[in-house]
Amino acid sequence: MKPASLIGVILIVGGALVFIYQGFSYTSREKVVDAGPIRITADRTRTVPLQPILGAVAVLAGVGLLVAGSRKS
Repeated sequence: MKPASLIGVILIVGGALVFIYQGFSYTSREKVVDAGPIRITADRTRTVPLQPILGAVAVLAGVGLLVAGSRKS
């Protein structure tokens, strides 16, 4: 498989995943109170949204790379 075609497939799959999940969340542990021997932490969940236009651009770029890779044959 040519490198352009491989990158094109990866972009198409990545773009489809952006459409399906539309973002991701992660949890971080933050120190709330640190006074002598008393330490209190809290788990904070943060969400990073991914715009659907990002997925559309990735899919279109992937299709473009697949077409360009097949024309060079």
